[in-house]
Amino acid sequence: MEYLLINKGVSKNTYDAYKRDLNQFEEFLKKSIIEADSSDVIRFLSQIENKRSLNRKLSAINSFFEFAYKRDMINEKFKIKQAKIPKSLPKYLQKDEILNSVSAINLESSWFELRDKALILFLYATGLRISEALNVKLNDIEDGWVRVEMAKGEKQRLVPIADVALNAIKEYLHKRPCNSEYLFVNKNCEKLSRISAFNITKKYLNVSPHVLRHSFATSLVLGGADLRVVQELLGHASLNTTQIYTHIQKENLKDTVLKYHPLEDLE
Repeated sequence: MEYLLINKGVSKNTYDAYKRDLNQFEEFLKKSIIEADSSDVIRFLSQIENKRSLNRKLSAINSFFEFAYKRDMINEKFKIKQAKIPKSLPKYLQKDEILNSVSAINLESSWFELRDKALILFLYATGLRISEALNVKLNDIEDGWVRVEMAKGEKQRLVPIADVALNAIKEYLHKRPCNSEYLFVNKNCEKLSRISAFNITKKYLNVSPHVLRHSFATSLVLGGADLRVVQELLGHASLNTTQIYTHIQKENLKDTVLKYHPLEDLE
């Protein structure tokens, strides 16, 4: 676990999940993990129906045995392939859906409502993960850019912020009655929690904060942005992760042809 955290720089969420998965595997084995073989792994995984959970547990186990092999704790290296998960298009919202949802919030609103508006527009304008957004401090925003402490690893990235989101942030901060280094806070002037952020986006849009990240990426891809630029803005380590949005682009192109091509009118 120290190796994952320090050498690999995994996020706290990944660290906690891997630790939990490995403890669960060892409990299943009734013996030390180091004594397990591939048949033990398959027996353990055969209990798990959800493919995403299965693949995460398998990643934890494969990471452990890779570490053990490199440290000469085991003589034979084995790695089990992950289950294939059907590709599904990420859920996203249109710009008008997002703007209409916060249109009733104006300068006369309470600072809570102005915060909610600022958070929603900030998430859509930057595409930040919710954990990244909640860790943003006031001094991380400068000249229309936000400096992001990435959730995965210790890297940083810079992301521009649209003026409409910047204006919403200024309105919120002007009315906020307390001082805090964090941009988004609760009534006690403490950093806003993930649960509170989820409740905010659920209240106005009936979606999770992550859907706004998908909406950000989808808007850029459909607008013609280069996929590598989108990758950089999202903070994806691999372009493969970003390529899911090309499926949306293809669907959009298909819908356009079906709607406007003259042959589509013929039976």
